[in-house]
Amino acid sequence: MEYIKKYNEWLNNQYFDEETKKELLDIKDDEKEIEDRFYKDLEFGTGGLRGVIGAGTNRINKYTVRKATFGLANYILKNCTEEARQKGVVIAYDSRYKSEEFCMEAAKTLAACNIKTYIFDSLRPTPQLSFAVRELGCIAGIVITASHNPPEYNGYKVYFSGGGQVCPDIAKEIIAQVNKINDYSMIPTTNKRNPLIITLDENIDIAFIDAVKEQVVNQDIIDKVGKDIKIIFTPIHGTGNIPIRNVLDEVGFKNVSVVKEQELPDSKFSTVKYPNPEEKEVFDIAIKMAKKDGTDLIIGTDPDCDRVGVVVKNTDGEYVVLNGNQVGSLLVEYVLSNKLDKIKQMHNPTIVKTIVTSELGATIAKSYGINSVDTLTGFKFIGEKIHQYEMSKEATFIMGYEESYGYLVGTHARDKDGVVSALLISEMAAYYYDKGMTLYEGLQEVYKKYGYYKEELKAITLKGIDGMEQIKFIMNYFRKANINEIADIKVDNIKDYSKGIDNLPKSDVLKFILEDGSWIAVRPSGTEPKIKFYFGCKGNKQDEVDDKLEKIMDSITEMITVTA
Repeated sequence: MEYIKKYNEWLNNQYFDEETKKELLDIKDDEKEIEDRFYKDLEFGTGGLRGVIGAGTNRINKYTVRKATFGLANYILKNCTEEARQKGVVIAYDSRYKSEEFCMEAAKTLAACNIKTYIFDSLRPTPQLSFAVRELGCIAGIVITASHNPPEYNGYKVYFSGGGQVCPDIAKEIIAQVNKINDYSMIPTTNKRNPLIITLDENIDIAFIDAVKEQVVNQDIIDKVGKDIKIIFTPIHGTGNIPIRNVLDEVGFKNVSVVKEQELPDSKFSTVKYPNPEEKEVFDIAIKMAKKDGTDLIIGTDPDCDRVGVVVKNTDGEYVVLNGNQVGSLLVEYVLSNKLDKIKQMHNPTIVKTIVTSELGATIAKSYGINSVDTLTGFKFIGEKIHQYEMSKEATFIMGYEESYGYLVGTHARDKDGVVSALLISEMAAYYYDKGMTLYEGLQEVYKKYGYYKEELKAITLKGIDGMEQIKFIMNYFRKANINEIADIKVDNIKDYSKGIDNLPKSDVLKFILEDGSWIAVRPSGTEPKIKFYFGCKGNKQDEVDDKLEKIMDSITEMITVTA
């Protein structure tokens, strides 16, 4: 069997170190584990790698990181001019296990290919990497992170000269170069003292924070109540601690506390099950702190500080987590309503969201006469739009957001930015605080103005070879089942994005739009062994929307059960 052959090759090839071989010997009697580690190569997808840390071709380790980097290097050497190559590649990493090691392995492989490489002296947020690519004029960037995945994961994302993650056209060419590499021992490397590996100083940190501060919407509000509003921040053991606390302090938020138990980097993420700000459990310690002094706002960022979770008090005085659609819509309302005169002077001002994000933001934008554009799922496509607008001058990017807790105001970064988001969420909370309102009450005000919207996500985890086949089966079922109604509501339109519709690249996504404006989207996750179902409803009353959404979700759940 092919996977046994690969397993034995790793055990017997002197290129692989003793630590790797010992790990593999420990599983010699577990054929299922051997199969899972070697039945395929860890796929270098449109954004890079993500997988469980460990030895094997289907794991992320220093060898698979070298392979990915060598593929990137070969793409640069083949397609870029000498001048472009000399601009170099910048690499950042987060607090995950082996992140620093993988950063250095990538740097050593690039340097061995005669490509200059910039690295940071310690962990940095993903949005700062996006910023640094353009600030340093690099040809590409790499960030070592698995975002909000469990502790056993790590990942490798590639950015290009525009500052955003590589999009499908370039990604395909990089993937082709990676797939050409069959012999790991042929991948070059060097030592960390190679003069082509350059450690950055604090100037890039200062420049990033200055760029974030430029996005402040209303400094007067911060000056007025920044010392009074109580904020608790948790970086959830990740990279957000220093930059977010610095930027909040520098603009005038002086009553900010940090969750001490989650302040320092910790690759085990010891206080949480998953370091994911979408989960209320990660805020348990922060909420206990908040209850003692009536904190107004809790903010949490994931390990690489590109996603932000928000906790506020509801009308019953209980602390509740706002979802990504709610926070994104609040930001659209806040930014547009407070900067409308300035924004109206711009050429075709536009907000950008994804096809699985709430329509509330688009409704808000339309009410202000601002354009709204949809992209495929993934912030890389929003970043691509920013670059497109910059080149073509067809529109001016105002902000972008997606339901998965990612937001960006401004163009200093080309990826979701937890630093600028934390700043503007704090400013937005201060705005409502000055009006004697909580952020939750601000959300209710938005609903009363534009209608009630509610969204839910149902994700089903299906691991391994069998899981991958089951995901394909479910997608095929929904494509071919001839679904005419869902929860007794007629299906008005079915959008199959695998056909390349709406001027978007082909993508394995289905979206059912119902005649009352409700919608359901289904897609395999691009980063995890999951299939995801997105639901959205709207109506004139909260109870009406809650009931409708529950019925739609129940109907889809029954269909999923049929496919099991």
